[in-house]
Amino acid sequence: MKRALFFTFLKIGVAAFGGGYVMIPMIEAEVVNRRKWIAKDEFLNLVVVAQTCPGVFAVNISTFIGYKLKKTPGAVVSAIGASLPSFLIILILASVWREFQDVPVVAAAFRGIRPAVVALIAVPTFSLAKSAKLTIYTFWIPIVSALLIWMFGINPIIVLLAAAFLGYLSSTRLFT
Repeated sequence: MKRALFFTFLKIGVAAFGGGYVMIPMIEAEVVNRRKWIAKDEFLNLVVVAQTCPGVFAVNISTFIGYKLKKTPGAVVSAIGASLPSFLIILILASVWREFQDVPVVAAAFRGIRPAVVALIAVPTFSLAKSAKLTIYTFWIPIVSALLIWMFGINPIIVLLAAAFLGYLSSTRLFT
């Protein structure tokens, strides 16, 4: 099982260009749908916890899943599997970047990659919104939270705490 955890997250780490959020549908497909290691609701809860913890999302989510399945050894091998590809790719790119950063083809490629990365982040965001089972009482929380952070520059931790409190109030139907 530890070997399977390592290679599962290694494979996802190799294929997930664009950051940890791009990994969400890949991890869900592999861990929830294909291998059935954890249930979808449990996966959603782990995603929420991984997002609220400091650090790299991909490492957080892989660590939590590994720990859930095989305690500390599972957490370690999952985190190494998820982070090893990025580490090696960055190491290689950093060693040759100065030589190629001004090459027109490379610059053009990066201009094309940027909008694609936005789409890669948007897809799991909509998927998570669908999985969050938003109701008429809670649908406004992610919208207002995003606007407070983006438009007004409010600290995400403050927004997160306020959203948790307001979500609690909404679930108790105090606003109805």
